[in-house]
Amino acid sequence: MAWDSLLPTLLLLNIVTTRAPQELPVAVALTAALALPLVWRRRAPVTVFGAVAAAASVQWLVDVQLPADVALLVALYTVAANLGRRGTLVAGAVVEAGVLLACLRWATEGAFLTPFVAVTAMVVAAAVLGVNARTTRAYLAALEERAARLEQEREQQARLAVAEERTRITREMHDIVTHNLSVMVALTDAAVYAQHRSPDRTTTAMLQVAETGRQALTDMRRSLGILQTDEPDAQRHPLPGIAQLEALAEQMCAAGLPTRLEVHGGHAHIPATAQLTVYRLVQEALTNALKHTPTGTHATVRIECSSESETVTMDVTDNGPCPPLPPPHRPAATASGHGIPGMRERAAAYGGTLQAGPLPGGGWGVRTRLFLDGGGAASA
Repeated sequence: MAWDSLLPTLLLLNIVTTRAPQELPVAVALTAALALPLVWRRRAPVTVFGAVAAAASVQWLVDVQLPADVALLVALYTVAANLGRRGTLVAGAVVEAGVLLACLRWATEGAFLTPFVAVTAMVVAAAVLGVNARTTRAYLAALEERAARLEQEREQQARLAVAEERTRITREMHDIVTHNLSVMVALTDAAVYAQHRSPDRTTTAMLQVAETGRQALTDMRRSLGILQTDEPDAQRHPLPGIAQLEALAEQMCAAGLPTRLEVHGGHAHIPATAQLTVYRLVQEALTNALKHTPTGTHATVRIECSSESETVTMDVTDNGPCPPLPPPHRPAATASGHGIPGMRERAAAYGGTLQAGPLPGGGWGVRTRLFLDGGGAASA
C-alpha cells in the first residue's frame, strides 16, 4: 500500500502546485476520486477499477481535463494482471469508450485521429502488460508447484529405496542365517554321533562347521555392504552364483542331504544379480529339505540356462515323504519376506512365478523360471 500510495500523492501534489486557486477545489476533488482508490488496487482490483471509471465519468461530465486520468490505465493494468480474459476485455472496452468520449470532447478541431490512436495504444499496452504479468506469475507458480512436487517425489522415492533395501537385507539375512545354521547344526549332530566311533570324521565335520561359519560371516558382511572386494574373505568366498551351486551341493551332502546337481547350458551371459537369485532360491529349497525331511532323503537340482529365450529354469526336488495335507513348513511362511514368500519375491523380480508343492509320485518340488530380458512378466 505504501508503494501504491506514491502515484496518488504525486498527482495531488501536481494539481496543488499547477492549478489556479479558483479551479483547485474541483481539481483536487476529482484527482482524489481518480487516484486515491489505487491504494487498494491489489486487494480489490474490480472495485477499484469501477471507482476510478465512475470518477472519470464525472470528470467528463463536468468537462475538466486532469493528468490523473492515468489512473484508468493503472486500474486497467491491475484488472488484466489479476482477472481472466473476459474481465480484461470488459475493462478494456470501458476504458476505450472513455477514450473515445474524451477525444470527441477535448481533441482540437481536425486532430481527432492522432490523439485517439495514441491513447488507444496506451490502453492496449496497459492491458498487454497486465496479461503478461498474470501469465508470468502463473508460470512461476507452476514452476514452484512442480519443484515442490518433484521434491516430494524424491523424498518418497528415497523412503521407498530405504524400505526396499531393508527388505533386501532382511531377506538376505534370513537366507544366509537359516541355511548356514541348518548346515552347522546337522554337521554338529553328525560330529557328536561319530566322535567315539570315527574321530577322523568328527574332525572333518567340525572343520566343515568352521568353514560354513566363515562363509556365513562373509555373506552377511557382503549383504550389509561392509565387505571390500580386495579383502581376503571376499576373494576366498566370491559372490554366490550358478558356479557355486556345486559347492552348495557338496555342503548339503556333508550335512546329510545327498544332492545331485545338473546344469544345462552356459551361464556366462547371465548377470551376477540373476545368478545370485538362482543361488538363493536353490539354497532356500535345499535348506527346507534338510530341515523337514528324514534321513535318507535325496535331492536333485536342475538348472537350465537358455541364451536364446534369455531364461533360467530351476527345479529342486526331493523324495522325502509328503503327507496329503502340506505341513506348516511346506507352504508359504507366515512372515512376509521369509521362506516361500521370500522365494516368490525373488522370482517375481525377474518376471517369474514360483511353484512349490508335493509331487505326484511323492516328495516335494520347487520350480520357477526367471526371465532375463525384463519382458517376462506378461509371459509368466
